[in-house]
Amino acid sequence: MGLFTRRRRRNASLVPSSSLPEPPTVQAAGPRRQENLALSKLTGDWVFDPAHSSVGFAARHAMITRVRGIFTSFEGRIRLDGEHPEASTAEVVVDVSSVDTRVEQRDEHLRSADFFDAGLFPVMTFRSTQAVQVEEDVYRMTGALTIRDRTNPVTIDLLYSGSVIDAFGVERAGFDGSAIVNRSDWGLIWNARLETGGVLVGEKIKLEFDISAIRVS
Repeated sequence: MGLFTRRRRRNASLVPSSSLPEPPTVQAAGPRRQENLALSKLTGDWVFDPAHSSVGFAARHAMITRVRGIFTSFEGRIRLDGEHPEASTAEVVVDVSSVDTRVEQRDEHLRSADFFDAGLFPVMTFRSTQAVQVEEDVYRMTGALTIRDRTNPVTIDLLYSGSVIDAFGVERAGFDGSAIVNRSDWGLIWNARLETGGVLVGEKIKLEFDISAIRVS
């Protein structure tokens, strides 16, 4: 089963503790925002705060609307190198059984062998292989996205949206980004024909990230 021993386990550790240090325990302090903080000043290691981050997707339904979903269990880290941006890295590990589209029957179908096959492939992963700072506040991360037993390259533009020292003295940085992928590239090919033409589930899927990252070094 890999990193998960039970399909519906929500609090499992997705990434070894050696690669994702725990956020620091701090005393409360007054909030203060760091204005115009360049990415070069964010050099260091950051971990996702799942309570204030989201990893999700959007897909066309019946050719006319979009269905959105999130994953409620995931972990990730970003290592930023301001002097050598190309040395920056990112890693995300997602428990696919935590998919939530607000409809349990649909979620169970997504967990099945028609889609994620969560029993055999409990996680999907993204590990960056290349990073380019394309603007003062944008990193372009190219990496390997693994879903089920297939791995393909994906490029994600991460927009830095600001940083803050929160009320507990923790330094946070915000990033958001998205990518469009073809689900069939990862073997997610289930579909159903519509009587009026077209298919039930769109081929192109938009992956969406909204990350609050905590500095750990």
